[in-house]
Amino acid sequence: MEINKDLMAASSTPMVLAILAEGDSYGYAILQRVRELSGGEIQWTDGMLYPVLHRLERQGLVEARWETAETGRRRKYYRITPRGRAQLEEERRQWQAVDETLRGLWGALLISVPVPDVAGVLYSRRARRRVRRMPVHRKPAVRPAFLIPLLQAA
Repeated sequence: MEINKDLMAASSTPMVLAILAEGDSYGYAILQRVRELSGGEIQWTDGMLYPVLHRLERQGLVEARWETAETGRRRKYYRITPRGRAQLEEERRQWQAVDETLRGLWGALLISVPVPDVAGVLYSRRARRRVRRMPVHRKPAVRPAFLIPLLQAA
């Protein structure tokens, strides 16, 4: 699935701050963590991540330091600051409000669909035939009351 760029941009700050709240990290490890947490659905690139890290550093939400690994490779590690933790909490509250609002809207959309229409979409003609062929002792569990008029009409 390709995620909308605006949604990716809006979610980048809380994601990076939350990952750094788990512990200090460097760019590539942050990219891997995002991929892992999203089950591969979100695939950030260096070109997307590093501008976010630099902006967060300018804003005082993260601090950076260079370290040399045993292999001799230098890596820039990022750490969330107390100000960054406060911002993360604010971002969490805002995203929670957005999430609850969307869930309410999407739930209302599902509830507003008349039951026969939902059942009609869920149960094709083939599915209705399969239900009719099931043994009698299983029919009550499979045939909810709202489906009986639909099955009789078919």
